[in-house]
Amino acid sequence: MILSDTDILARLREGDLVIDPLDDVDQQVQPASVDLRLGSEFLEFQRTNIPCIHPTHEGEVSDYIAETVVPDGEEFILHPGDFVLGTTRERIEMPPDLVANVEGRSSLGRLAVVVHATAGFVDPGYRGQVTLELSNLGTAPVALTPGMRVSQLVFTELSSPADRPYGSDRGSKYQDQRGPQASRIGDDPEFES
Repeated sequence: MILSDTDILARLREGDLVIDPLDDVDQQVQPASVDLRLGSEFLEFQRTNIPCIHPTHEGEVSDYIAETVVPDGEEFILHPGDFVLGTTRERIEMPPDLVANVEGRSSLGRLAVVVHATAGFVDPGYRGQVTLELSNLGTAPVALTPGMRVSQLVFTELSSPADRPYGSDRGSKYQDQRGPQASRIGDDPEFES
């Protein structure tokens, strides 16, 4: 069951669902979702001379990713064909009986900006900011302003609370993340030597 605005507000009041800061409840809480704002930190993929990315070689990350922090009042220009990792300004805490889907806002989608490639799911028990996978599928650069509403979370109630929610007990590698996080696929158990 997808939560309505009534359900979302009740869960926020109860404190088991946390979205912080939630500066403008009237603007951010939609009929069946919550709009999240764009943070000021970005990880940009650089064009380099490496032959390919090896997902299991964490040390290569510094070879092809550069961090950019956009000062207050300035813009981040997302060029056609670019793929960058951004973050939400808000930090969320999910209770064990809810999941969330990260969706783009249609107003940005109509400008050919997408906010996630595949990582559009927030597990029960997750805590932290949400990393956004931003792409410009259009033909013109798009100016993104930190603080603008960029994505939305749609909450779904599980049939029962997760017995093993996302978190340190599971070795969840993105728990309590701050800012955009590069891939940590090399930490997956199937890649351990």
